[in-house]
Amino acid sequence: MISLSRADTSVVGKWWWSVDRVTLGALAVLLGIGYVLALAATPGMSLHISDPHMQAMLRQIFFLLLGGTVMVAISMFSLRQVRLTAAGMLIVFLVLTGFTLVHGMEVDGANRWLSVLPGFTIQPSEFLRPAFIIISARLIAESRVNPGFPGRAAALGLFGLVVIMLKMQPDIGMTFLFAMVVFTQFYIDGMETKWVGMALLLLGVAAVLAFLFIPHVHHRVMLFWDPPKGSQPLIALSAFGHGGLLGLGPGEGQVKQHLPDARADFVFAVAGEEFGFFACAFIILVFALIVMRALMRLLGEQNHFVVLAAGGLIVGFGLQAFVNMSSSLSLIPTKGMTLPFISYGGSSVLAISVQMGLLLALTRKRFGEEE
Repeated sequence: MISLSRADTSVVGKWWWSVDRVTLGALAVLLGIGYVLALAATPGMSLHISDPHMQAMLRQIFFLLLGGTVMVAISMFSLRQVRLTAAGMLIVFLVLTGFTLVHGMEVDGANRWLSVLPGFTIQPSEFLRPAFIIISARLIAESRVNPGFPGRAAALGLFGLVVIMLKMQPDIGMTFLFAMVVFTQFYIDGMETKWVGMALLLLGVAAVLAFLFIPHVHHRVMLFWDPPKGSQPLIALSAFGHGGLLGLGPGEGQVKQHLPDARADFVFAVAGEEFGFFACAFIILVFALIVMRALMRLLGEQNHFVVLAAGGLIVGFGLQAFVNMSSSLSLIPTKGMTLPFISYGGSSVLAISVQMGLLLALTRKRFGEEE
């Protein structure tokens, strides 16, 4: 039996006493919620193994287990292993993101997906995001250590390349996340106030241009502004009213019968209808705990690279959760963005598992040579 005393010098022992166990526990809770909602968000499920809904549910549970394992494994990485992993992922998934423009699967007018195996597709940009955050942080941090090194310019150049590819897919939601992460990293690095204002102005101009010249963005904004009766946002919003404080009970909700994206974009509405206001409030608190805990952990961090990288990772995680839940509540236009660990999709679960595994690795306590 493996000992987990403070004197244990094994890999697992050192990991256990250095990892942020509060964040690890909160992430485990999200994985558990994802398991529950994988059952609750499946409409008309039969108990026969050949039923498509049953197969989808089993696949989701498998990817939740795999994602949890991957997250724990990556959280044991040293800083050097984090950088090397991110560099390798950046190269692979930058190429694959470009490949979607040529041979990507078209879904809702966008080419974001690649078919890897029969019945399994991946969205390369989801895996590209954590790798980009780590490498961008490395480039910016290196500029501070070596003033002659053009790290900030290189980070902006890499960001520009990614934005061009995402725009061609198109994927405006992912572009927004990349932009906010880069803005956060430069802000943490000490961006001057005038450049903060300029960056915010550019984001505003980009949002207006997207509304004017990208048809599906215009459609979603108008759908948000004046939703017709029977539209997905109104159906999702009504689900929260039906659920009340305590919900209708597991499997008793009807919203999943009427929303094609109930298991993905609107899984929060399923939670609201079947488990009620208190369950939704608990989910929000778990996400808030993870974000605040990570930010507080960084307050005493002396390594500038770690602050930039972990800050970018947690901001991307928090924004993704905020966008999904806000769109389910009709507070913002729908973005087609998954709720981390909870929305259906093996690719999404694995990508966010990698991202949070990297965060846990970066925020571990480091001693001696590791530091």
